[in-house]
Amino acid sequence: MWTDVESLGHDAVGALGLIPEQKLTAALQILAYGASAKQVNEIARMRKSTILECLVRFCDAVENLYMREYFCKPTPRDLQRLLQKDETRGFPGLIGSIDCMHWQWKNCPTTWQGEYGNRKGQKSIILEAVASFNCWAWHAFFGVAGSQNDFNVLGQSSVFDEVLQGHSPQVTYKINNSVYSGAYYLADGIYPRWTTFVKTIPNPQSEKEKSFASFQEG
Repeated sequence: MWTDVESLGHDAVGALGLIPEQKLTAALQILAYGASAKQVNEIARMRKSTILECLVRFCDAVENLYMREYFCKPTPRDLQRLLQKDETRGFPGLIGSIDCMHWQWKNCPTTWQGEYGNRKGQKSIILEAVASFNCWAWHAFFGVAGSQNDFNVLGQSSVFDEVLQGHSPQVTYKINNSVYSGAYYLADGIYPRWTTFVKTIPNPQSEKEKSFASFQEG
């Protein structure tokens, strides 16, 4: 992945080429710290064009390694596994938890800062994700301006596109001797009151309500 002319030992004039560790460090500096290629150049001693090429190659490698498993809709086999596991945890019919999180954007361009400022005054980008009990994320919608909330993001994401087209997963389950159809997600209070969302109980009073809220929030 990292092999090119610059990393094959010494070049034509006897200068030592770059080692893979330098290229990996350059890519991670940009991704982890939001550093520019110019800033990374001062650390890794690499040309800007080489730094950017390393970043693209690193991202392509991660995508090739993980896209077959992550961020792809569940196969029938995956769906059955999710349903069986969540039923043992007390939630028959559950296929994942949905939520949004803010990723702070340290180097947000000045012209975009009003749009990407969140309620805490920070500059951020929102990620919407659906994850299973073992943190297997099979849906991600990233890049929405930080000034929006979970409900606004839901209206823009593709998570329910297939449902709206009539291609929702065929799921049936029984609770208290009543049969229900259609899978659902665990969500927090900002999400709408749709049958596809199961939210916690804001002020649980009875032991039953407290138990449910504890499991849902956990």
